[in-house]
Amino acid sequence: MAFSPDLAVDVPLDVIETTALAAVRITAFLVVAPPFANKGVPGPVKVALGLGLALVVQARLPRVATTSVAPLVGDVALQALIGLALGFLVWLVFAAVQSAGGLIDLFGGFQLATAFDPLNLVNGATFARLYQLLVVALLVASDAHHVMLLGLVRSFDSLPIGMGLAPAALAKASISGLTGMTVSALQIAGPLIVVLFLADVGLGLLTRVAPALNAFAMGFPLKILLTVSLGGYVVLTMPGVLAGLSGTATHLMQGVQP
Repeated sequence: MAFSPDLAVDVPLDVIETTALAAVRITAFLVVAPPFANKGVPGPVKVALGLGLALVVQARLPRVATTSVAPLVGDVALQALIGLALGFLVWLVFAAVQSAGGLIDLFGGFQLATAFDPLNLVNGATFARLYQLLVVALLVASDAHHVMLLGLVRSFDSLPIGMGLAPAALAKASISGLTGMTVSALQIAGPLIVVLFLADVGLGLLTRVAPALNAFAMGFPLKILLTVSLGGYVVLTMPGVLAGLSGTATHLMQGVQP
């Protein structure tokens, strides 16, 4: 069976441009949003995944065609901005888990064991890094990353290619995400923080009753023991918390519209 050397496939220019712009938005989202933003995911993989998803969703998108370079560059910059903004909102929601780990490290005495995290290129203590890795593993295991990708695809309905971001809506979503992150971090780490605070109060009362006992010398070992012993109960609540955070992230992405 011979193939003709003159065989050619004609692809309309508007299809190529629409696919490229969708790929820019999706790739920018993957660069910022967890779990894809993890440094363990190479950059070429993010680009390939963004292009593959763009090829899938381009059939349902309105065609975009420009006649000069300047509007095309503007559209590329706009799609990159939208993707980064949506990814930032998702990151802001899931940062609550790492913030909860940071609070536990602070009150439990693990803050002194700060070390460099090569996957996220940040410094973090024991529980902050543990919860960060745990949320990435749970996101993949529970298919929550599919929910976020579905929310990203639906963003093309509320923010079609060629339409800009509404600054007021973005600011409102950012404030809502920041508030939700703070509340979620306190909800996750709150019970353990209360236990550690009561331990400090008990040690203070013991020092007042028996000053020669030097109860605060036992403070660090006791708080570390309580943190390690009760930290597992916080981990048990993580799947339910993760489901709520995934829904919140999707809601925030859908709320950024003119």
